[in-house]
Amino acid sequence: MNPGQVAVIAGLTLREVARRRILWVLLGLSVVSVLLVAWGVDRRVTYARADGILEVQVRIGVSQVLIVIAFMFSFVLAMSAAFLGAPAIASDIETGTVHAMLARPLRRSELLLGRWLGLALVVAGYAVVSALLAIVAVGIVSGHVPPEPQVAIAYLAFQAVVVLTLAIALGTRLPAIAAGSIVVVLFGLAWFAGVLGNVAVAFDATPMAAAGDIARVLVPTDGLWRGVIYGLEPPVVLVLANARNAEALRANPFFAADPPPTEFVAWAIGWTVLVLLGGIALFRRREL
Repeated sequence: MNPGQVAVIAGLTLREVARRRILWVLLGLSVVSVLLVAWGVDRRVTYARADGILEVQVRIGVSQVLIVIAFMFSFVLAMSAAFLGAPAIASDIETGTVHAMLARPLRRSELLLGRWLGLALVVAGYAVVSALLAIVAVGIVSGHVPPEPQVAIAYLAFQAVVVLTLAIALGTRLPAIAAGSIVVVLFGLAWFAGVLGNVAVAFDATPMAAAGDIARVLVPTDGLWRGVIYGLEPPVVLVLANARNAEALRANPFFAADPPPTEFVAWAIGWTVLVLLGGIALFRRREL
């Protein structure tokens, strides 16, 4: 495999995204959304302080709003990654562009990896810029800054790359629309299974909790989402949770008592590599 060829395809992919103005549209929507969020949080904080609400309560409220915003953005990011990744190879095959590209000294694996690298830079960059804008805007209007924003942003970007990788791999064998739709559904099911698993832990339902753990292994997006929550939660929430019943709070899909274990993060990285290799194997075996 030639890394130079991979870099060339990645560069072409970035130029293609820029030419179609996809990235500019996404960033424009993000700016509008951030402005609306900043206005809403500013009104909420202003009214709360005028009513004499304690500052610690204001801080907790703002942190929960920020987590909900991150949750909504994670779905937008997942759909963007799915529908950018699904046609990455599928559209080249459907239009016949792949024949012209592979006629040169270019391997199928280099084409797929180049597409993946270019789009991974796009979705990760989009996640980082949009999340930073939201966190900074909320911090300016409320004075609240998450304890570990870099952790939350990193997990959010990682989650998007996981979705992108699966979409590209499925797109090597399925039409783009089918691959993108399957990935979005799997993302939603993984989150729902994670919620059920948390409820099972809270109520000591071991079989259901095991099912939630299996779902996180098969599609690690929900486990990464827990890292986003942990990075956005202020320490006072964890203190209050420990003072009460932390196990019961695990049923809350917007609460994370602990960051994802190191072993899980390592598995998520390995999962991404395995799916990428699986996509390469499927692409090599496809008749063009």
